[in-house]
Amino acid sequence: MLVYNVTVNIDPDVEEEWKVWMKDVHIPEVLATNRFNGSKFLKLLTESPEATGATYAIQYFAATIDDVEQYLNHDAAALQKDHTDKFGSKFVAFRTLLEEVS
Repeated sequence: MLVYNVTVNIDPDVEEEWKVWMKDVHIPEVLATNRFNGSKFLKLLTESPEATGATYAIQYFAATIDDVEQYLNHDAAALQKDHTDKFGSKFVAFRTLLEEVS
């Protein structure tokens, strides 16, 4: 199994609105691409004292690298643009791809 992980630090001024939008709109839209077979929405509890805002990790589960590549090549840009259009400079995000070790 592969995990496409998106880590987001969100400004406290929009955090509650962002969480609702992520749960009700964005995550369902990512899953509707049919590239992933599930997701988790997590909040980091170990923030550095200098951090501003809260940090979240959204994990999407894929069966194959091809599923992730199809998402990145065909779906990701539009969905990321929607996120940026809605929340502008109120967030910082980075993405990682992880593989489950058995």
